Amino acid sequence: MRAKYADFGPSLAAEMLLSKHDLTVSRETLRKWMMTEGLWRSRKQRRSFHQPRLRREAFGELIQIDGSDHRWFEDRADACTLLVFIDDATSRLIHLQFVRSESTDTYLSRAYGCPVAFYSDKHTVFRINRSSTPGGTGMTQFGRALAELNIEIICANSSQAKGRVERVNRTLQDRLVKELRLADISNIEAGNAYLPGFMSSHNERFAVTPLRTDDRHRPLCISIDKLTDILCHREQRYVGSQLTLTYDRKRIILERNPTSEDLGGKYVDVYDFPDGRLEVRSKGLLLPYRIFSKDQRVSHTAIVENKRLGHALALIKARQDSHFEAKVKTNSEKGQYQKRGRQIYGPDYVPKIPSQAEPASETTAKEA
Repeated sequence: MRAKYADFGPSLAAEMLLSKHDLTVSRETLRKWMMTEGLWRSRKQRRSFHQPRLRREAFGELIQIDGSDHRWFEDRADACTLLVFIDDATSRLIHLQFVRSESTDTYLSRAYGCPVAFYSDKHTVFRINRSSTPGGTGMTQFGRALAELNIEIICANSSQAKGRVERVNRTLQDRLVKELRLADISNIEAGNAYLPGFMSSHNERFAVTPLRTDDRHRPLCISIDKLTDILCHREQRYVGSQLTLTYDRKRIILERNPTSEDLGGKYVDVYDFPDGRLEVRSKGLLLPYRIFSKDQRVSHTAIVENKRLGHALALIKARQDSHFEAKVKTNSEKGQYQKRGRQIYGPDYVPKIPSQAEPASETTAKEA
């Protein structure tokens, strides 16, 4: 064992001894021998420990955020995601919200306060995994919005590092699910209306007092219109020579005016707001446009994250249920071609079979 199978597990080592050496040894017996010789460690011995991290000192200094995908309404409704914002210093729930799936729009439309920093996982809402992507800014839409608001975003290297929000997720999956059942709540709208009262009672029971009493949340000295422009999906798009651009499977055609005439070959800003509005701007000026929309669908071979898989499959199924395969017409059918019988022309042609239109009596009279 030490010479050939020192790095093998008990199960694989037992299989190799039987197949290659014709030695029959049970897996558990071999496991005990390997543990005695120091070739194998139990699961408890192999368990790794993480250095605990102290709480931050003040409220609003660090907010941990996460989305928990779970059957919150059990079998009364489909699974959905609960967005959880929890303060690191006090374990106080800052914000809870039920959404269909975890996405950039759901976070942008539910921002709360202006803390020093957010602490999240490596979900693509918060972090670009390939920083060398050509044409990109190296920053996600959520990260861009936080940068404009002077809020830092920090990504944890493991789930244990943001244990505060992970533990409260487990607590909510137990307590909140049962309370929703007792309240007979079975949809997202009613669930969101119930959450403020639940948060209040939860914070009274589990929140702790921080080391410092000052609040690190900062005031926002910007207008509502400016804040709306920040908390949206914003991208640059290239304008072709025909004053057209493409965004989200839509072909956008700019209306011709003195401002748009010179935009061919340049870039414009597209503002996609969470409420569904879409604006095209150039140097802050609003550009009128008309749009040709393509069918919205999850594209073939699309990369879908695990947290959005349920929502993506629901969209696919809805599209498949409403899809009817169109009959493919031939070129003859497209041209409305009608097949006719063969005709032989000539002055001496005599039909061998009388026409069906002629009555039988008339045919007999001609023969007579």
